[in-house]
Amino acid sequence: MRDGVRRLLVAVAAATLASLLVGCGDDEQPQGGNADPDQVDSVDVPELGSCRVLAPDDIAAASNATETVECTEEHTAQTYAVGELPDELEDTSYESEELGRFAYRTCGTKLEKFLGADESLSLRTVLTWAWFRPSEKAWDEGARWYRCDVVGGSEKSERLLPLPETAQGLLGGRPDDRWLVCVSGPAVSSGTKVPCSKPHDWRAVTTIKVGEPDEDYPGDRVVEVTTRDFCSKSVGAWLNYPVDFDYGYTWFHQPEWDAGNRRSVCWAKTPD
Repeated sequence: MRDGVRRLLVAVAAATLASLLVGCGDDEQPQGGNADPDQVDSVDVPELGSCRVLAPDDIAAASNATETVECTEEHTAQTYAVGELPDELEDTSYESEELGRFAYRTCGTKLEKFLGADESLSLRTVLTWAWFRPSEKAWDEGARWYRCDVVGGSEKSERLLPLPETAQGLLGGRPDDRWLVCVSGPAVSSGTKVPCSKPHDWRAVTTIKVGEPDEDYPGDRVVEVTTRDFCSKSVGAWLNYPVDFDYGYTWFHQPEWDAGNRRSVCWAKTPD
């Protein structure tokens, strides 16, 4: 390590996957804002390509029946993948981790293809996915479908970003800064994620692959140190080797590993 390089706070993102695996939502409440009665407690597989105006609270729920809108109108979500759950999940519980892992792998892989992103870029964008299953009532009636929506933001966002008429191919070529993720704040771990088109202090610039698909989880310490050392060099190179620079890194834990993630994210402190 060269003198002058200052290490920054580590950002840990384990809580994100924990909520995806377990799922949340209360079926005593409406299944999303502006719910469509025909979709409430529906046992039918949702329509592929549909657009909706979803809010952060909507994507935190397990099920959603928000009415669809024309994709030419303003919307914040587009359904890019739907289908029946595999047979091995037929008898799983409504909030099982196995169900969440299936959604993590399926929605994540299909989103990369839909957006035209590689594995690295998919971790450095404000675009992410929300997944929904049938309501508990429909589940008890035998419904076993899933729905993956692309959204701009997360359940912690103040609001979700409006999407273009279609998000397909949106990250192909050189993506616009409004779809790339930056952070506003003194540190990655405590700041607020914003599109890079907005004023910011940090930018997600590279990722590191910390393991192969068939490898066992090496432990928190190994993943963190491997990430830290790589990001020190990678961010320095991205910044064109300044004498002094600040960097951050986001690394993940065993739940993400078990779901299939093998990458950590490197952040450069830069207003650019």
